[in-house]
Amino acid sequence: MQEIITGLIVALDVVALYLLLPDVKQRFLLSFWTALLHMVFPIIGFTLGSWMVHILLQWSNLVSSILLFSIGLQLILSTKNRQTIAIPIAILAITASLDTFSVSISFGMLNLQKYLFIISAGIWTFVLSYISLYIAKSRLRIKGDALKWIAGLALVGISIYSFILNIE
Repeated sequence: MQEIITGLIVALDVVALYLLLPDVKQRFLLSFWTALLHMVFPIIGFTLGSWMVHILLQWSNLVSSILLFSIGLQLILSTKNRQTIAIPIAILAITASLDTFSVSISFGMLNLQKYLFIISAGIWTFVLSYISLYIAKSRLRIKGDALKWIAGLALVGISIYSFILNIE
């Protein structure tokens, strides 16, 4: 269950970003690419995270907690950045998906169920990014900041929970 919720949390960052893009012409293609990359980057991250566990077994949980905390904090702090620029769809999808790489390193280090998280992240990202792009196109004003705060606080919470579990 934790992997499914985490897949949703990772997708919320994309929702917050895509709600700010009202003029995307290929919404389905962008949603598809972003979802695909939200599945590819975690495969790499899980592999790297699992590899790191073997090398840094004593430090992996601390490093994982620090990574998750940092990503959550970055999401919260990114609500201050309000720049909008025209970016090609492929670059936008990669940029929106890069955070799943570092998050999945942490999850790989915690030995969570890789494929459940990957499928969850892909499905949530596709559905929520497409809905976000559709809403942005309709000119409804929904603030992405709240979603970034929720995702950021959730990752910070997971990092603290993980850290506390490993201290005991």
